[in-house]
Amino acid sequence: MAVKVLVVDDSGFFRRRVSEILSSDPLIQVVGTATNGKEAIEQALALKPDVITMDYEMPMMDGITSVRHIMQRIPTPVLMFSSLTHEGARVTLDALDAGAVDFLPKNFEDISRNPDKVKQLLCEKINSIARSNRRFSSFGTPASSSAAPVSTPVSTPAATPAARRPAPVPAPTLGSTRPAPAPARPAVPAPSHAHHSGTPRRKAYKLVAIGTSTGGPVALQRVLTQLPANFPAPIVLIQHMPAAFTKAFAERLDKLCQISVKEAEDGDLLRPGLALLAPGGKQMMVDGRGAVKILPGDERLNYKPCVDITFGSAAKAYGDKVLSVVLTGMGADGREGARMLKQGGSTVWAQDEASCVIYGMPMAIVKADLADAVYSLDDIGRHLVEACL
Repeated sequence: MAVKVLVVDDSGFFRRRVSEILSSDPLIQVVGTATNGKEAIEQALALKPDVITMDYEMPMMDGITSVRHIMQRIPTPVLMFSSLTHEGARVTLDALDAGAVDFLPKNFEDISRNPDKVKQLLCEKINSIARSNRRFSSFGTPASSSAAPVSTPVSTPAATPAARRPAPVPAPTLGSTRPAPAPARPAVPAPSHAHHSGTPRRKAYKLVAIGTSTGGPVALQRVLTQLPANFPAPIVLIQHMPAAFTKAFAERLDKLCQISVKEAEDGDLLRPGLALLAPGGKQMMVDGRGAVKILPGDERLNYKPCVDITFGSAAKAYGDKVLSVVLTGMGADGREGARMLKQGGSTVWAQDEASCVIYGMPMAIVKADLADAVYSLDDIGRHLVEACL
């Protein structure tokens, strides 16, 4: 069955172009269009699309306000179009906060210069989003159920029916300055293959490395706002994101978190309580002296930044002293880097399927039998504290 898409944009040219591109894919059906946020809500209620593409700047009602209303009334995955500017980055992060799943740069030049590449990217995004955990409220929390699975440390990738727990306490909005309180957890029996305490093994980790893609901006916020200012390990973050976005994202996380967060620069030193975010369009590596190297993005690599490259450098520099975490995202970036970390004796965690927006990258870790533990998103921050403090 074709994925039903609603296209929302006040530009007639852009509506037509997006509709033409999507309609060229036999797996996608454009069921309607809207010219502003108010129309988008009405059309979403009437047409019940599987995915909505949304512009930000529109008359009558902007895209972010529209996304908030849609998430309250008929939760539907939304793909935002955004400009590649600092302001565009800020607006896109607000849209993700409101409940949008992912974003694409709104670049008219690319559409005319690389139509085939744009078509492939857009259709791939739409199809992936449609297959994701698609009925959710803001912050990527699945809304099809009021419960989420309890975190379960695992030693094998075998699927085990998870116990259920009350819905997590919501994370702070992106304008808030307080970290989210840890959710209360009732006692539940551990699966037979789990560590019975449910508590991660403490170790003198020299580095925490977190990789993510689609759904990652909100996921990283939920994890990092749970870490105290005295968190003892340096942190590196690899989020698939354009060059224009990472600085704004790092600034936003820095305002929200008790730890410090900054976009990494060549020569930055790793230190406790500091998270360095890989700059978009480039690659980030760490060395044994505790310094960060920022390298140009290699055109042969799909991802800039690439989780595998940072994880691989961490494995070489720190042996068994790395705690790595793979969060929500499309594809399998991070799997080969995680394999190198495991071979060196380091620890690998994966986010569980139910709390992912897109269960791609964590699934690749689990299927390759690389996960030492699989945790729900809302529990990862607390477990990082338990493992490192």
